[in-house]
Amino acid sequence: MATKRIRRRMSRLAFAAVGIALGGMVAFQPIAPARAQGPVSVADLAENLADAVVNISTAQTVQGHRSVPMPQVPEGSPFQEFFEEFFNRQNRENDQPRKVQSLGSGFVIDGTEGIIITNNHVIEGADEITANFNDGTKLRAEIIGSDEKTDLAVLKVEPETPLKDVNFGDSDKIRVGDWVMAIGNPFGLGGTVTVGIVSARNRDINSGPYDNFIQTDASINRGNSGGPLFDMDGNVIGINTAIISPSGGSIGIGFAIPAKTALNVIEQLREFGETRRGWLGVRIQEVTDEIAESLGMKHAMGALVAGVTDDGPAAKAKIEPGDVIVKFDGRTVDVMRELPRMVAETAIGKEVAVVVLRKGKEVDISVTLERLEENDVKEAKATTEDQPEDEPVEKSEVLGMMLAELDDSLRQQFSIEDDVSGVVVTEVLPGSSAEEKRVTAGDVIKEVAQEPVATPADVEAEIKKLKDGGRRSALLLLANPTGDVRFVPVRIEDE
Repeated sequence: MATKRIRRRMSRLAFAAVGIALGGMVAFQPIAPARAQGPVSVADLAENLADAVVNISTAQTVQGHRSVPMPQVPEGSPFQEFFEEFFNRQNRENDQPRKVQSLGSGFVIDGTEGIIITNNHVIEGADEITANFNDGTKLRAEIIGSDEKTDLAVLKVEPETPLKDVNFGDSDKIRVGDWVMAIGNPFGLGGTVTVGIVSARNRDINSGPYDNFIQTDASINRGNSGGPLFDMDGNVIGINTAIISPSGGSIGIGFAIPAKTALNVIEQLREFGETRRGWLGVRIQEVTDEIAESLGMKHAMGALVAGVTDDGPAAKAKIEPGDVIVKFDGRTVDVMRELPRMVAETAIGKEVAVVVLRKGKEVDISVTLERLEENDVKEAKATTEDQPEDEPVEKSEVLGMMLAELDDSLRQQFSIEDDVSGVVVTEVLPGSSAEEKRVTAGDVIKEVAQEPVATPADVEAEIKKLKDGGRRSALLLLANPTGDVRFVPVRIEDE
């Protein structure tokens, strides 16, 4: 009996164990995530959009130049006359004007008016521009306007019937990983379709002041420039403009101008034939971690004002060097390079709310933007004065720099302009933080921690305040001999 009871009890335990195991499997077995699939086919999409994409061919007349030097031969040599005749003929041929052709891409945004968008570098300097359509039609194009800074150009053709056109989409909504399609004219092969994803956004490739590129791995090659980058709804979310490639072919790193950036420029080019950008009138630099710490900021953000243009909008609004612009027209300035784009996209004459950090406190400022004059040139100031006799000057060593009170003899020694004031750096000690930050003899310290200084003693006093306050670095406002200013954080640990 005992044996039977034990067997029944073991059977019940085994059954319970199986039930628990099965229940565990049902309750806790992870559900496999749905695998994202790429588009099964983009054939219908490509077929619908192909007629709106054009090949741009240009012709430019360039002056030839003599490029074949004649080899040196002994005077009286039997080959002298032969060489002179041959190389002179070659140079005469090379000296003749000749036509150079190039190819690119573009797309129609207004089929009724015949408006085509492409890159500025595709048509720059061209004498003739031809738009070649998917059905074989060729139309001469004229330039309505172009913009070198964003590398955009607007062309116009005269079609007999309305052309197939495309619409711009919202490039701000595009996400890394979204599928995109490029259509263009790589290597002159004609309409070519490539598909890939958005690899990154907001790329700065140092091609201009308003860099904000979409990066894609859709194959983009020479000749794709000016062509559209489509989302999967058939809207243009970018304009293909550049590649990174050591070989000249696609390695999966291509860049497109976002539609949002392009739209404002295109509208101005269509209306005025030129761009009309907002102007704030400041010189700015990046807020690094060291600069943020020296200013008492919790983290690096915004754009540090290194200088203010006299009589510019910022000067009129009392924005000062040392201010950190953290908001512009209601938008947060996360990094320095965002501010020029925000300002450029803002209407001229608009009164804009700007928030700056000034000595640790937020200050609200209202600025009325003016127009950026693209070709503004500063006139150089030239003055001559009698040189006074040398006089003893106050000198000191601070933060690895030998400092002196600025006088006329030091102005002459370092060619410092008359309107530059402050404390001059006469020597930088090797291995110091100042040397690491590329401070050089002839630089002039105008401010320490946003406080003006006129003597080495002033600099020492401000550094002492910072040390007593627990700061690890001092933010110096430096001017070079010509007056251009920049902020430099120098470690106090050198003291």
